[in-house]
Amino acid sequence: MEKNKNDDALNLWSGVFFGVGIVAFLDEAVFHQLLHWHHFYDKATLSVGLISDGLFHAFSWFATVAGLFMLAQLRKRNVWKKQKWIGSLLLGAGVFQLYDGTIQHKLMKIHQIRYNVEIFYYDLTWNVIAILLIIIGTVLIKKKSSVPHPKVGGMNA
Repeated sequence: MEKNKNDDALNLWSGVFFGVGIVAFLDEAVFHQLLHWHHFYDKATLSVGLISDGLFHAFSWFATVAGLFMLAQLRKRNVWKKQKWIGSLLLGAGVFQLYDGTIQHKLMKIHQIRYNVEIFYYDLTWNVIAILLIIIGTVLIKKKSSVPHPKVGGMNA
């Protein structure tokens, strides 16, 4: 029975790490690099902002890779629970996005989503999406129909 609890925890944390990594990567790539809306740290020079973006980018990839290594272990042992893992991914993404939108944007004020615009609608959209991700992820995690994903042809599907 202890193995099952450990497998559940590994499914949960693998998805959370991957979800945090993916949403952080998308935030950094889209809002920092492509749209140039902000940097991870906007309270200093452009050079400091770019360095902070690089560190944020590295963090996102470390989280993503850690989640994938855990996923590989789950699949190798044939204990991957796809529904729980996807729910955990959405939960991790939502929690990180809500943390970013509330703690980093409003409490710490290290950056905003965007500058020189009416920020209310950006904040509202950002945080509502985060809450929806958390709710959907939690529902998927709690659903009782999670079963290990079967192997097909000697390889995990």
